[in-house]
Amino acid sequence: MSYRTHHCGELRRKDVGTTVKLAGWIQKGRNLGGLTFVDLRDRYGITQLVFNMDTNPTLCEKARALGREFVVMAVGKVAERSNKNPDRPTGDIEIEVENLTVLNKSAVPPFTIEDETDGGEELRMKYRYLDLRRDPIQKNMLFRSKLALETRKYLDSVGFAEIETPFLIKSTPEGARDFVVPSRMNAGEFYALPQSPQTFKQLLMVSGLDRYFQIVKCFRDEDLRADRQPEFTQIDCEMAFVDREEVLNTFEDLTKHLFKATLDVDLADFPRMDYQEAVEKYGSDKPDLRFDLQIKPLNELVKNKGFVVFDKAEYVGGICVPAQAENWSNKDMKKLTEWVQRPQIGAAGLVYSKFQQDGSIKSTVSKFFTDDAQSEWLNHFGGEKGDVLLILAGKKDKTLKQLGELRLEMGRRLELMDSSEFKPLWVVDFPLLEWDDETERFYAMHHPFTAPTEEDREKMNYTDREVLKNLRANAYDLVINGAEIGGGSIRIHDRQLQQQNFKLLGFTDEEAESQFGFLMGAFEYGAPPHGGIAFGFDRLCAVMNHQNSIRDFIAFPKNNMGRDLMIDAPAPVDKEQLNELRLKLIPKKD
Repeated sequence: MSYRTHHCGELRRKDVGTTVKLAGWIQKGRNLGGLTFVDLRDRYGITQLVFNMDTNPTLCEKARALGREFVVMAVGKVAERSNKNPDRPTGDIEIEVENLTVLNKSAVPPFTIEDETDGGEELRMKYRYLDLRRDPIQKNMLFRSKLALETRKYLDSVGFAEIETPFLIKSTPEGARDFVVPSRMNAGEFYALPQSPQTFKQLLMVSGLDRYFQIVKCFRDEDLRADRQPEFTQIDCEMAFVDREEVLNTFEDLTKHLFKATLDVDLADFPRMDYQEAVEKYGSDKPDLRFDLQIKPLNELVKNKGFVVFDKAEYVGGICVPAQAENWSNKDMKKLTEWVQRPQIGAAGLVYSKFQQDGSIKSTVSKFFTDDAQSEWLNHFGGEKGDVLLILAGKKDKTLKQLGELRLEMGRRLELMDSSEFKPLWVVDFPLLEWDDETERFYAMHHPFTAPTEEDREKMNYTDREVLKNLRANAYDLVINGAEIGGGSIRIHDRQLQQQNFKLLGFTDEEAESQFGFLMGAFEYGAPPHGGIAFGFDRLCAVMNHQNSIRDFIAFPKNNMGRDLMIDAPAPVDKEQLNELRLKLIPKKD
C-alpha cells in the first residue's frame, strides 16, 4: 500500500487537476459552516485540505472530528485556491478531498506543535519526539544532516579516510571527568568512554594512515550549560607529515566549503591572532570580531597619581564606549557597576568617565584626576566627545577577563553584533602549560600530547616556573563570532619529548608508563610528524545558524543535570546486574 504520491510541501499551481494522495499529521482545522479546511503537515511543509458539506456531508463530518496530530491519509484533486496564502509555498493550491483515512488518532499534545510553541524547555525535552515535529527543530536536524554530508564529501575529496575508533577505552585522570563503564568479565576493572579519540588518531598516524577523520561521539562528565552536553559530537581529524600552516589551510578550506555549501556564504581568508594579543585586546582567547571596543591598558597614565585603587592594582585597563555619555544616567551607571560586581564577573567596582558634548566630564574619580588627565585617557583610546570610558583594575589576568565580559555585554546592549555576519579567525601560540596555585602543579592547556613551538622546545628542560609559564604551544583554535568552534595542535611524536612533557605535568615515570606507555611505545617505531584538529560539530551547527544553545541541534539532548527527561535516564539498575559486575551501592549521605 502506498500512503502518498506527493509530500505536503511539493504541490504547486502546475499540479491543478491532478489526483494525489497525501499523508501526514493534522496541524489544525477550521470549520466555516459549509466548508471545512484542514492543514496537513509533514516534514516538507503544509498543504490545505478542503471538505465540502454540500457535496459530501459524511466526509465533511469526518474531517470535523479530526484532532490535532491525528495521522491521516487523504486522496483528492489539486485545485487552485481562491484565497491564496503567499506565506506558504503551497499557498496557491488546496486538495479537494474525495477520501480520508485516519491512520492513527492522537491524544491532545502537552504543548502546541507550532513554530512558536507554548511549551517550556523541560516539558519539550520530556516529549522530545513531539518537539521534533516542530518546523524550527526539524530544520535544525536537516541542517545538521547536510553539514555532516558536506563534511564527509569535502574531506573525502582531499584524501581523508573515515576510520572508527573504540568507545570502550582506558580511563585517564587528566582533563575532564571520565564516564566509567564496569567490566563484567574483568571484575573490579573499568572502561572509560572517550573524551576524544586523541591517542587513537595519533596511533593511526604511526600506522601510516596519514589522513584520518571521524564524525564521532565524545563524552565528558562535567558541569553543563547551554553549549555543553555530557555526550557531544566532533569532526575529529589528524594528518601526518604536516606543519601548522598546512593544517590551518586545510581546515580553513573545509570551513569555507561548509559555509558555502550549506548557507551560500563566502568567507574571506581567516586572520591569525596571537593568544596574548587576543587576551590583551579582547579579554578572551575567543574574541568576537564583529565589533571593536578593544581593551587598552592605562597603567602608565593612571598609576602613582594618588588614587589607591589604581596605585595598588597590577593592571588598569578599560574600553571606550562610543556616543553614550548623553544617554546613560547615574542610575544606568549604578546598574552597570552592580552588573560587573556580580559573582559571575567578580569586579570590585567600576570607574567611569562620561565626556559630555559641552566639554564637561562626569566621572567617579574627578577628585583624583583633572579633566585634562581624563581627556588624555580619552585620546589614548582614540575617543571623542560623547564617549564613555569604563575602567577596571586588579590582578592582570582576572581584570582582562572581566573587561572581556564587559566588552561583550556592551556589544549586546548596544546591538553592535551584526547577527547576519560571520567573523572567523585563528588564535595561535597558546601557552603550553597552566599553573594551578591550589594544587601547585602545571596542567596542559590543551592536552599533554601538544608539541611546543620549535623556538621553545629547548626550554622544556628548564625548571624555572616563570620560564615554563611562558612556553608556547604549537596549538591553534578556530573562533567564529566569539565561539570556539575547534581546536588542535601539532603533536609530540618523539618519546623523549613526550616523557619530558609528562614530567612537567607532574607524572612520575611509572604513572606515564601505566597510562600512556602504549603511545610512547608506538613512538619508538617511526612515528611521523603529525597534527590535527577537532571541530565541535554541535556548536558549529548552532553558530552557523546564529543560535546560542546546541541542544536544538541534537535530536535527543540532556538537560542541565545531565538527565534525559524523555526516557528518564540515568536510572537505577537491577540488583542482579550490580551483583554480576561485583558492584555495591553506597547509600547517599544526607
